[in-house]
Amino acid sequence: MATKNELKVTAEAGKQDLFIVREFDAPRELVFEAFTDPDLLVKWLGPEGMKMTVDYYDARSGGSYRYIHTDEKGNSYAFRGVIHEIAAPERAIQTFEFEGMPEKGHVSMDTAMFEALPNDRTRLTIQSVFRSVADRDGIVKSGMERGLKEGFNKLDELLKA
Repeated sequence: MATKNELKVTAEAGKQDLFIVREFDAPRELVFEAFTDPDLLVKWLGPEGMKMTVDYYDARSGGSYRYIHTDEKGNSYAFRGVIHEIAAPERAIQTFEFEGMPEKGHVSMDTAMFEALPNDRTRLTIQSVFRSVADRDGIVKSGMERGLKEGFNKLDELLKA
């Protein structure tokens, strides 16, 4: 599905962070809610063909979360993190970790900024800082950008409803 709100992922060579920028045709309060309400999150987060379930999601400063994506073959992929700050509707800061890594500790720190734009639009900017350049490069090569595009396109549809 084509969208006028194109995803931009910037991962500069040799750096431990990456930036994700995407605009939405909805007020920032609604976009922020879609990122912090588990009942909405399961409707859009992740690539096509994956079903998402929430184990727990405590969207508050000091909270935590865990969710699972399951593919059409029944393979499950779990993710978890700690929520450091929720400052509605401007900002959410949390860690992110894929549980399927062979060793623990490959965690990113993600800061999501929700900027109100004219005409009830929103710009989302996420900075993810990784433990190492290798960790950052690994997530980029994992197909993350495709999953983001597909998820954000689903979010566009949800925000229209």
